[in-house]
Amino acid sequence: MEALIPVINKLQDVFNTVGADIIQLPQIAVVGTQSSGKSSVLESLVGRDLLPRGTGIVTRRPLILQLVHVEPGDARKNEEGGREGEDWGKFLHTKNQIFTDFEEIRQEIENETERISGNNKGISDDPIHLKIFSPHVVNLTLVDLPGITKVPVGDQPNDIEVQIKDLILKHISNPNCIILAVSAANTDMATSEALKVAREVDPDGRRTLAVVTKLDLMDAGTDAMDVLMGRVIPVKLGLIGVVNRSQLDINNKKTVADAIRDEHAFLQKKYPSLANRNGTKYLARTLNRLLMHHIRDCLPELKTRINVLAAQYQSLLSSYGEPVEDQSATLLQLITKFATEYCNTIEGTAKYIETAELCGGARICYIFHETFGRTLESVDPLGGLSTIDILTAIRNATGPRPSLFVPEISFELLVKKQVKRLEEPSLRCVELVHEEMQRIIQHCSNYSTQELQRFPKLHEAIVEVVTSLLRKRLPITNDMVHNLVAIELAYINTKHPDFADACGVMNNNIEAPPAGPQGEQDGTGNWRGMLKKGEEAPGSGPGSPLKGAVNLLDVPVPVARKLSSREQRDCEVIERLIKSYFLIVRKNIQDSVPKAVMHFLVNHVKDSLQSELVGQLYKSGLLNDLLTESEDMAQRRKEAADMLQALQKASQVIAEIRETHMW
Repeated sequence: MEALIPVINKLQDVFNTVGADIIQLPQIAVVGTQSSGKSSVLESLVGRDLLPRGTGIVTRRPLILQLVHVEPGDARKNEEGGREGEDWGKFLHTKNQIFTDFEEIRQEIENETERISGNNKGISDDPIHLKIFSPHVVNLTLVDLPGITKVPVGDQPNDIEVQIKDLILKHISNPNCIILAVSAANTDMATSEALKVAREVDPDGRRTLAVVTKLDLMDAGTDAMDVLMGRVIPVKLGLIGVVNRSQLDINNKKTVADAIRDEHAFLQKKYPSLANRNGTKYLARTLNRLLMHHIRDCLPELKTRINVLAAQYQSLLSSYGEPVEDQSATLLQLITKFATEYCNTIEGTAKYIETAELCGGARICYIFHETFGRTLESVDPLGGLSTIDILTAIRNATGPRPSLFVPEISFELLVKKQVKRLEEPSLRCVELVHEEMQRIIQHCSNYSTQELQRFPKLHEAIVEVVTSLLRKRLPITNDMVHNLVAIELAYINTKHPDFADACGVMNNNIEAPPAGPQGEQDGTGNWRGMLKKGEEAPGSGPGSPLKGAVNLLDVPVPVARKLSSREQRDCEVIERLIKSYFLIVRKNIQDSVPKAVMHFLVNHVKDSLQSELVGQLYKSGLLNDLLTESEDMAQRRKEAADMLQALQKASQVIAEIRETHMW
């Protein structure tokens, strides 16, 4: 099982080549406040001084540190360019450059940090990758994160605390990550920021290992016995105490090996019963064991994740297509596919069915039977007509002579006015269908024909041709719908079978008008009957200038008054006739407009789309221009191919583990 950690390192190398972090590999993240001893713990595990030191935030980018144990004479040493008995390091960003001087490694970390994060103590989430090869280390993968801070210093942004916490949470939220929470023994463990952050993502402490540093700096008369025994802060993976080098030791060039010997002596003297379960060496062995078991538990899920991603990138790479060889065939194929998908979207047989909203033919159907149908049904047959309007129309149709019957011309005038109101919603129906036909273009571009994204100029040309075709059909369809309404207005068919019942109602309700002085009519004529009782006719009152000319146009039309029985009856008859005939016409319009739209717009575009695209675009002079790939397509194809290759390599690595029955 010891070989599991090199396997993870190999997987890390595979994904580093493509600069991807889509796979959350098992690792150990080191979390702690500034000056809690994080760097000293890491250097103790490596056995060398290699990390930058100073005041304030020193670690400003995540450092992914891979420790690789090598034996004398190991073939990997020669392959990596090292010599026997020598420790060395390699950075990902310096490719194959070998660092044997660890002071140079420290300087390279500082330079690379400033290159990305600047020199103003700002932070970045772009990690630095470093591999250390040594016979003195155990196989581990560690992530050194910036120290938790509260107050910005220098040119740091005011939200530096939030930035650092978000960066830490990004790494330790990985369920495959073991959290190494570092706290100083000379501080209150109950207020440890490292353990507090760890609990946010690991409330049960199942993947948290606590490390207590600076055991030798506790106040006189106190010790860390309760803390080391787990009585203060219980964590599932345990708690290990270590003794770091002091700043004076570092200034005096005290080696890590000497520090580890002094640490062992201190533990034997101060905590003899716990000495064998604490210290840097025990910490290294524990981390190695925990990481191996963690890797073993994560590998099955990791294999599934890699296989799923490989399938996704294979599909993505296929959608980018191969470089074009036969331009004519490719252009004709893309045109045909787009036309087919466009028609299939209308028919409801497209490969990609929209689930979030109605699209294509389904929306057109909704427009016809829901939007248009309900709009027509909401049109009141008598809307905009008052009783006075009807009565005025009747009187205007009789001319200078009083009529015995309701004049038919008044009915025609009024019903035409009402039928005309059906034209606006009918034309709006055409507009809505036209808009949906336009939306289908975008739908096909986004979902159905991803190959078009390779050729932006071809995509633009296809959109222009289809849009132009729709634009040409719109006025033709509008004219036809306008004619449908005009046809209804051209001839009011009072002999329509559905109108016969209404005519019978009218005839049954007509009675002979009262004769002589009975009723409301008197010798002054019908218009006088429009006055209210007690009112005088204009110009007939005392002092009126009847002796001179009377301007009858100045006579005001009464807005409201009580109608005579004859007038009431006439208005009711006209209202019934208008309503009956209007419903007949509305039914006709509701049926004929969708048919006209389908024939003149939808079906015509479907039938002529293929030939229109071929006629406009399938020309030898346009081939090179239309089939020019977008600038970033080649790059995206290369990135997808590299990622697919990396995933396939990772899958092979895991398959080799299965063959050796390592889990």
